[in-house]
Amino acid sequence: MPNPDIQRLNPTPLWSDAVVFNRIACFVEVPESGGTFAEQTHALLAQAERTLAAIGSDKSRLMMATIYLPDLDRRAEFNAIWGAWLPAGSAPARACIRAELASPDLQVEIAFTAATGA
Repeated sequence: MPNPDIQRLNPTPLWSDAVVFNRIACFVEVPESGGTFAEQTHALLAQAERTLAAIGSDKSRLMMATIYLPDLDRRAEFNAIWGAWLPAGSAPARACIRAELASPDLQVEIAFTAATGA
């Protein structure tokens, strides 16, 4: 039976788009579109903004990000896009990890933790 203290956004049998407990949200984004690394990264960050809005948050309320890259040589390219996307003075704690992703077509995945307003 679901716990009423935990809110789940679009739950499926295997995952939820986001999980919120005690005004803290956790969610993971993988790019739904894009071919190049930059296209996938921009698509993923746009998806993250939509998820944040759906849970009553925004990118200035990010607390933690774990970035998974199959190729750490792309880290500088990622950092340029990431830095331009974040609001000034709002960078979360983060880790950048080399990882094999679920599909060879995926070039980036990010797990987020954010504060919500409610």
